[in-house]
Amino acid sequence: MLVNRIAPSILAADFAVLADEVAKVRPAVDLLHVDVMDGHFVPNITLGPPVVRSLRKHTDLYFDCHLMIEEPGEYLDALKEAGADGCTVHYEVGRTAELLAQMREMGLDVGLAVNPDTPFEAYEEYLDRIDMLLVMTIFPGFGGQAFMPEVMPKLARTRDALRERGIEVAIEVDGGIDERTAPIAAENGADTFVAGTAIYGAADPLEAAGRLREAVDAIAKRRER
Repeated sequence: MLVNRIAPSILAADFAVLADEVAKVRPAVDLLHVDVMDGHFVPNITLGPPVVRSLRKHTDLYFDCHLMIEEPGEYLDALKEAGADGCTVHYEVGRTAELLAQMREMGLDVGLAVNPDTPFEAYEEYLDRIDMLLVMTIFPGFGGQAFMPEVMPKLARTRDALRERGIEVAIEVDGGIDERTAPIAAENGADTFVAGTAIYGAADPLEAAGRLREAVDAIAKRRER
């Protein structure tokens, strides 16, 4: 069984002191969520390989790069070279099989992201080709949006399908994740929790990350009883 993992999103961090922001939460987190946006697939522009490369020098955290871009295949090499450990591409950009195979061949951990309105049937065939499925609990593009509970039935269906097939794939959730919503997602199968505002918007980000972990671990302990 996969253990719960906390992934702070640096989209909500202070970019002027990014290395310090990452170091601040390092004792309480498992991977770093790096949102790459191009202003086309989503209406926002964030960071890219140069920032990943610079940050790689300052932390040993796993870099989980979420590519919200129209042409992810054109950036995979640069991100891998810059220090990405895994990349997640969106089902909605198309060419899914090709992009998953490209990442696998490159030695990247393979992630697939699906928007809230993308049905389970659309991505079902790819579950045995990926290492992680990112189920968006908001529509991507901006931080600080409200969690969408209507995504939970799809999340649970994904969890059940993976169990039935004996496939071990991490299930990540991203969007409005905090101490209240993370346990809801955990109940429905999530094991990897991306949190931006809930961590970096707190007075003490390290303490906030610890509280988030306690909230989701409580669900796992309850299941074991």
